[in-house]
Amino acid sequence: MTDVFDIAKRSEVMSRIRGKGNKTTELALVAAFRQAGIKGWRRHVPCRVKGKPARSSTLAGKTPVLVIKPDFVFRTQRIAVFVDGCFWHQCPLHSKVPEGNRAFWEQKLRRNVERDAEANKALRAEAWTVVRIWEHDVLDPQCLSRAVARVRRRLLGAANRAD
Repeated sequence: MTDVFDIAKRSEVMSRIRGKGNKTTELALVAAFRQAGIKGWRRHVPCRVKGKPARSSTLAGKTPVLVIKPDFVFRTQRIAVFVDGCFWHQCPLHSKVPEGNRAFWEQKLRRNVERDAEANKALRAEAWTVVRIWEHDVLDPQCLSRAVARVRRRLLGAANRAD
């Protein structure tokens, strides 16, 4: 079946599609947090930190602001939790670059990893703790419990620093 759009138009249409989060992994982590009695988180809350946005629209003389939307935010404790999909974030165990249009996918996936590193650096520069959890860890019950324990340790560490 042929496409109704030319290549440029298809690219434009596809670039405007935005994901709504990986419901399977995020909802599994929500359930695990609730079961573990971990409270105080919010999902997809924007964190505004100093940094250079990907698309610069800064006004002259103003400090550039980077808006990062972690999957889970513990604002009081300044902890950002990301659930990274194995494909999109280049999991060393499971990621495989598609053979079709390989150059495009390599660049796209490499940029995702670079953006993750930029977000980590910007958040840490403003005293946030960053926790990254792989999709495969959320889908494995043993790994999920270890991931929840990591988050709990960070929360306890933040509570001890506040005292």
